[in-house]
Amino acid sequence: MQGQSHIHLRSLQVRREAIWPDRFPYTVAALNTLDRLDFTTPVTFLVGENGSGKSTFLETLACAVGSITVGSEQVESDRSLAVLRDFAGHVRLTWSKRTRRGFFLRAEDFFGYARKLEAIGRELEEDLDTVTRDYATRSLRAQAYARSAYAGQLGALQRSYGRGLEARSHGESFLALFQARFVPDGLYLLDEPEAPLSPLRQLSFLALLQQMVKQGAQFIIATHSPILLAFPGATILDFDTLPVRATSYDELAHVQLTREFLAHPEQFLQQLLTDDV
Repeated sequence: MQGQSHIHLRSLQVRREAIWPDRFPYTVAALNTLDRLDFTTPVTFLVGENGSGKSTFLETLACAVGSITVGSEQVESDRSLAVLRDFAGHVRLTWSKRTRRGFFLRAEDFFGYARKLEAIGRELEEDLDTVTRDYATRSLRAQAYARSAYAGQLGALQRSYGRGLEARSHGESFLALFQARFVPDGLYLLDEPEAPLSPLRQLSFLALLQQMVKQGAQFIIATHSPILLAFPGATILDFDTLPVRATSYDELAHVQLTREFLAHPEQFLQQLLTDDV
């Protein structure tokens, strides 16, 4: 059962000006009609079609919260979020317990960070090989001292993320990265975390979510995944309705379409493949 004590961020309210700017993101319908959202459960999902504004909302929230990205950079330094930081200035947050823990993660941030970790690992291994060759004729003590800095960094990287980062699938790397960066009592803002995950890995991620919630974490997640949306007790906010409102799992168009397709895939495919373009 999800406990109320795990809700750090309680609500978000938009302070409207007399004249609302006629530019992005103010013109995004979901933001333009937004007044207040309450977060009443430790896991909140944002769902809607592409272009519905859920990712824009999540980025704005990250700016208002002052989150760090998964690469440990402040959102204030992310140039792509400049216009959203402006909108975030109109947002007031209510906390039950202000937390500086957690992070903001977009799918593209994960892939970039995973590549960065792989590059760091390769560079450390190459440096270690170079030192081993250069000190081959020196004393064992000198060799050990020269190798210690590189070996220590490489060991720390492997303890956090495992060996063979570059050999892992995206799904394995994502779960390893998430576990390594998780700290209890944090607020985690995730944009489409299912992107690198197979259906089986999505189930593993659900189990990971449950473990983290038990350690005081709060999650706000934008997703298209019917698997993730099935997390027990989660709040689901529908960005296809204006204003944004809470809905149930069974009411979601994503869920209904997936069920219908899995029950009768041949009917859907026959319709798609025989219709005139």
